[in-house]
Amino acid sequence: MTTSTTGESSTAAPLLDLQSLVVVVRRRRRLWCALALLGLLAGAALAVLRPPPPSATAEVLVAHAADQPNDPGTLIRTDAALLRTTGIAAKALQALGSTEKPEDFMKEYAGAGLTNNLLEITVTGRSDAEAQARAKALAEAFVADHVQRIQQAADAESKALLDQRDRMRQELDQVNQQIGAGTQPNAAKGPANLESLYASRAELTARITDFGQRAAEAKVGAPRLVAGTQIVDAPHPVRQSLPKTAATDAGIGLVLGLFLGLAVAAVSAVVADRPVLRRDIAAHLGASVLAELDRVPRRSRGRWQLRRTRAARERVTATLARTVRGCAEPVSLLELGCAHSTGALALDLAGALTEQDGPVVVLDGLPGPQLAKRTAKPGEPTVVRGERAGAGAGSGAGAAPPPERRLGVGSVAPGTAWTDLRHLGTRTVLVVRAGHGSAAWLHTVARRLADQRIQVLGVVLIDPDPRDRTDGTRWEGPTEEPPARDDRPTRPRRLGRRRTERLPAWTVRVPDIDQEAR
Repeated sequence: MTTSTTGESSTAAPLLDLQSLVVVVRRRRRLWCALALLGLLAGAALAVLRPPPPSATAEVLVAHAADQPNDPGTLIRTDAALLRTTGIAAKALQALGSTEKPEDFMKEYAGAGLTNNLLEITVTGRSDAEAQARAKALAEAFVADHVQRIQQAADAESKALLDQRDRMRQELDQVNQQIGAGTQPNAAKGPANLESLYASRAELTARITDFGQRAAEAKVGAPRLVAGTQIVDAPHPVRQSLPKTAATDAGIGLVLGLFLGLAVAAVSAVVADRPVLRRDIAAHLGASVLAELDRVPRRSRGRWQLRRTRAARERVTATLARTVRGCAEPVSLLELGCAHSTGALALDLAGALTEQDGPVVVLDGLPGPQLAKRTAKPGEPTVVRGERAGAGAGSGAGAAPPPERRLGVGSVAPGTAWTDLRHLGTRTVLVVRAGHGSAAWLHTVARRLADQRIQVLGVVLIDPDPRDRTDGTRWEGPTEEPPARDDRPTRPRRLGRRRTERLPAWTVRVPDIDQEAR
């Protein structure tokens, strides 16, 4: 009987799972909180170790010939850009008598437009007095340059108007000559031509007068702009507050560190591709999540251990005991990223099985510090190294079964000897730490266990996300075959008439009773 597998493949996996990304970033809060704290401390330390240099500020009122009430600030931004030119910097240094390069001096001051006509100049120096002197020289150099440009513009406009007036006067002289020649007794021009010449002379006279007035206005407007450009706030030192500066720098460092931490956590989550949600872990391993448990700390909490943590461990132990007790073959616990938690869980499980089913031997196959080397307490299960698993399993068909139940503990981390896992148990429960193994490695674990013919009974998820609401249950559908058509109840026959049961017309039976074609 062929089964359709388009149920899972029809729903394509998203390119970026936002839910998993948010969960991974939230789980890595130690990283971005540490970077945010580091940025906070670095900003505060920078403000203390490298305080801002002494600075002075001055405000200059700048008058423009093209000032408009609705100006968006273009003119004042142009003035701020002109302030940072080598010409103005050189004039200021010349006034100070300094041999510093204009390019270097330009790095020590800045200009900003407060309003459409108010420019603020900020200059730094080695001392408050030097900063004030630099600010004054720079402001005076800017005012002189602005006044010079205004006068040059006014002179150029006035000269252009006067030149145009002189050309008009030359034309007027020519017209007067033509009129004088036309008024003689033997002139060839008639009254109509004279009328036209008189009109031209009147027009030229009016235009000459207009150009003269405009030239005079251009000269008059320049002094108004020159007088309107001046230093309205004398240079004065800027008082720096160390707590305020430290708080500002610390806030900036906090924001930058937090942003960098979130970015690093998000990028690493996408690149590493380490499943965290129970549905993803179950899908990659091909087994259902049986239980969840918080990570067991390496240092015992003692009396401070939470009551709900102990209750959760007891529930997980009871669940695994029921699962293991129903298996006739040896069972093992294989860890991935949680060796300490798996060892503690194996001891709890062995203790629960000992109380009901008799002695249990724990076969320790964990890497690193083994359970077999620990100091055993009275009443705890026996723990032996995993090398005894092969001897206890028996090699022949007539080998006697071991007198006590075995519970293997091993690892499926990278570098695992896969052929040794079957000696720990032909049935296994995977103990996986959420977010530890990559998706590729989880697939490798599932494939390797299938190659060794080790059946995975389920997964115990260690350190799960508390806000995970996904389903980690794998359901492959019913395993029982549907009843055959012949098993359907036969309709009762009516008295006096014989009737034969037939299949519906739209159903055709084939030799294989498990298939139907409709």
